[in-house]
Amino acid sequence: MHMADALVSPAVGGAMWAASGAAIAVSARQVTQSRRDDLVPLMGVMGAFVFAAQMINFAIPGTGSSGHLGGGLLLALLLGPWAAVLVMASVLVVQAFFFADGGLLALGCNIFNLGVLPAFVAAPLVHRALAGDRPGSLRDRASILAAAVVALQTGALGVVFETRASGLSSLPLRPFCAVMLPIHAVIGVFEGLATVAALAFLAQARPGALTMRPASPRLAGNRRILAGVALATVILGVLVSRYASTLPDGLEWSLARTAPDLAAPAGKATPVIEGGTPSAGLVGGLLVLAVAGLVGLVARAGGRRARASRAGGRDA
Repeated sequence: MHMADALVSPAVGGAMWAASGAAIAVSARQVTQSRRDDLVPLMGVMGAFVFAAQMINFAIPGTGSSGHLGGGLLLALLLGPWAAVLVMASVLVVQAFFFADGGLLALGCNIFNLGVLPAFVAAPLVHRALAGDRPGSLRDRASILAAAVVALQTGALGVVFETRASGLSSLPLRPFCAVMLPIHAVIGVFEGLATVAALAFLAQARPGALTMRPASPRLAGNRRILAGVALATVILGVLVSRYASTLPDGLEWSLARTAPDLAAPAGKATPVIEGGTPSAGLVGGLLVLAVAGLVGLVARAGGRRARASRAGGRDA
């Protein structure tokens, strides 16, 4: 669901840059004030994992299209919404600047659709409202599945309205919605199942580690868990990515059915990492690890300075 520059006008791209930039600024401030110094390694490792997971396009039976995981909901459930937005922004910045995935003009749209909406709509308004107080229960898993579908649906609607508002072609709104929403509902089910599986793996690897979601200190501080996620990242990015589907993704498939003149430019904007090479997966994962980790380190340093300043003021 990565939008390409070919779909976005400068006015819409600029507006979404501003909206996503505001969300990033608020998120950075909240992470700085959170006193969660142990988030830094988890932010880096989870960012690399999401990058690798987004490389894996899976075929959707009976449609001739494919989908890939977004990862925004998983990040929100593990890290909290503020850190999740920062990590997703790190992933998308690396994809746009180093792998030509999505484009720079569309970057604000992609951060909003894949990061802000899952973190501040799907996770709190759907998952938190439905999950109950027992992580890992059937109710909790059903709420994750529902939240994933909502995350993909709101993101797909974002793409529809941003593309329509850009006015680069006579894109018919209702037919576009009629193909975008169903295909992304299916992708949302896959996203939900993958998110449930990832959380179940983490909970099984360290029983009780997720009882304090999001960002349990027992999870963030456990080196075995971090090493396991890092190993899964390497396996996804280096090995599994070789077998990714080459079918058009949900957005490209939808465009081909409603605006064929836009389908080709959209596809050209994402040639490198969807179904990418092992070297792209490894290099990209390392870059995201570095960027997301650096963001976490800067936030941690800012929080420490702020707390030291307040403590000095009280002593004075």
